[in-house]
Amino acid sequence: MTKTILFLTGTRADFGKLKPLAVALRDAGFDVSFFVTGMHMLDRYGRTKIEVHRLPGITVHEYLNQRPGDPQDIILAKTVVGFSDYATETRPDLVVVHGDRIEALAGALVAATNYIPCAHIEGGEVSGTIDEIYRHCNTKLASHHFVSSQDAKRRVMAMGEPEGAVHVIGSPELDFHADNSGVTLAEVKEHYDIPFDNFGIVVFHPVTSEQASMGDQARALFGELDASGKNFIVIAPNNDPGSDDIFATLADLPADRFRQYPSMRFNHFSELMKNAACMIGNSSAGVREAPFLGLPSLDIGTRQTNRAQSQSVFSCDATDRACIADFLTNQWGKRHAPHTGFGEGRAADRFVELLSDEGFWTQGLQKAFHDQT
Repeated sequence: MTKTILFLTGTRADFGKLKPLAVALRDAGFDVSFFVTGMHMLDRYGRTKIEVHRLPGITVHEYLNQRPGDPQDIILAKTVVGFSDYATETRPDLVVVHGDRIEALAGALVAATNYIPCAHIEGGEVSGTIDEIYRHCNTKLASHHFVSSQDAKRRVMAMGEPEGAVHVIGSPELDFHADNSGVTLAEVKEHYDIPFDNFGIVVFHPVTSEQASMGDQARALFGELDASGKNFIVIAPNNDPGSDDIFATLADLPADRFRQYPSMRFNHFSELMKNAACMIGNSSAGVREAPFLGLPSLDIGTRQTNRAQSQSVFSCDATDRACIADFLTNQWGKRHAPHTGFGEGRAADRFVELLSDEGFWTQGLQKAFHDQT
């Protein structure tokens, strides 16, 4: 009987990591569906549910889990209710969640309490914010773990998970960047009305534990970028608390040098990264995808603390204008050797291989803590 796989996605970022896995499973004959919620449903962030609907041969269920201003715990509660209803009705063979977002936590919790197998993608990583807490909670709730590195596997096992349930496949989003994007830079520039040839990419998200200072951080960072006189493509922040203060800063930037977008299609964004002069901000793309492409990146603040492991990644606080200016002077347009510590762009192949093994489906759901000797 065909196995049914239900992916939960709440943001453009986690969809970028889940899409290669879903497409590969679909092509291998699995019955694949998506529960789409979170930022995907909101106009302010580009209504990126459209990207999920563009996948042929995949069932999509939409669920609005928040209104503007809803706190994280309320969003969690709403998502649990909506996902529980859908998962109970469809009873998938496997739920797949990613990383450290509140929607993923809801999905893992629903799967655990309903005794549905749950695969957690990219567990065992550290970041230094409340996201890390969510990520480790997902590890304890999930029954199967697909991690990006040996270090991540070690951390998952340190939380008592059995080695047989932890699989190193690399970071799935690297699958996009390893392949041809399917579009040319000229096509991307025309589609998004990008007038300049020499540009950096900026993605700056709020840090929930630093909500009160996000406005100051954004003003300091973008003030220095503005003073540099260089051109930038800015992708809007996510919807975590503190985003309004970042949006207020973005509204004051000169449009002739700062092109701003709520979101971008993944293949278009990949092509831009391959041709950018640098990447700046606190997105995981700066510490994971940029090093894979050899693109110099400046990691700002605490959101990705301890995740950077490449010589092409530099770090400083948003208020350290001297550091930001130095990076723009010395790293702009420089290329580095590709970093493959998080995979070589073959995560989907490995994922399908593991789920195609009958032994994968025989693992029990009653968890026990496995001490490390």
